[in-house]
Amino acid sequence: MSNFLNNLLCQSKRLAITGAVVLLTAPFAAKADTASTTMAVTALVLKVCVVAATPMVFGNYTATNSTPTDATSTIVVTCTNGTTYDVALDAGIGTGATTTTRKLSFLTNTLNYQLFSNASHSQNWGNTSGTDTVAGSGSGLIATHTVYGRMSQGQYDSPGAYLDTITVTVNY
Repeated sequence: MSNFLNNLLCQSKRLAITGAVVLLTAPFAAKADTASTTMAVTALVLKVCVVAATPMVFGNYTATNSTPTDATSTIVVTCTNGTTYDVALDAGIGTGATTTTRKLSFLTNTLNYQLFSNASHSQNWGNTSGTDTVAGSGSGLIATHTVYGRMSQGQYDSPGAYLDTITVTVNY
């Protein structure tokens, strides 16, 4: 029996050692180590303005009208928030035109007209910053500016379709 007990004891020892080895090599639910840092994210917003204008249409003109012929145009300006700007209107392409007396042309004929920044037609709209331009400040939204046009009566020019082109410039 001592042989039997010896074998049994040896097997028990082997099982205990095997069990200990299995326990030691079994995966443990160990906490992982971590490392962290921060990442900078940047953007540089540039100031920008976008401008568009509707046509100014005086329509049918008759020299014998008892009052001037008026028309309007709308200039829309969209600038980045906080961007200050000036809207300038040049003299147009009519021969001999100035920013105070613009000229619609048909062949060699011209019709004089003026552009104003107010409805009472007292503030000329030209292209000298700080003098006769319209100032604004961008908000990121559309800003609307009305141009008031006027042709005086009594201009007996040849019948025809008179045209001019005004350049709208936004300085910012």
